[in-house]
Amino acid sequence: MFTNTRNQWDGGGAYVNPKYLRKEVSYATSETPGTIIIDTNEKYAYLVMEKGRALRYGVGVGKTEALSFKGEARIARKAEWPRWRPTQDMIKRDPVRYEKLADGLEGGPMNPLGPRALYLYRDGQDTLFRLHGTVEPWTIGTMVSSGCVRFLNQDIVDLYRRVPVGSKVVVLSADS
Repeated sequence: MFTNTRNQWDGGGAYVNPKYLRKEVSYATSETPGTIIIDTNEKYAYLVMEKGRALRYGVGVGKTEALSFKGEARIARKAEWPRWRPTQDMIKRDPVRYEKLADGLEGGPMNPLGPRALYLYRDGQDTLFRLHGTVEPWTIGTMVSSGCVRFLNQDIVDLYRRVPVGSKVVVLSADS
């Protein structure tokens, strides 16, 4: 289920572009350590560290800018093997795919959120956007989701361990 980062192939034989594998990098920002910055243009998430460094993760982002979250949020909830339910907007956009899943799916290896999810809230309200794993690792580095930010499963597990509830998330977009 998890992508083998040594040879960039997952168990199903799907290729993951090596440039999207987790890596510590130089990263200049005025944000404080512990902040997560999502660059939707470049398809990377950065966990800001001390001394101009960051952990960089490859991500999959919204199919269109209109579907993607923009701006600042806080992680208000974290879940292991989260339950998933398509939003009403997802059902409207693609009823053939999502209507049958309207009641949702329990957490597990076939759940679209993968093994972990970080729930984004703004002003105390759930934005319905998540940082989460994926059952489709080959989509990392692409514009693919209904707005959430997807990570390789081992990367969302790593990020989940590193950030507490309350952590700041900044999502940059083309017009940021």
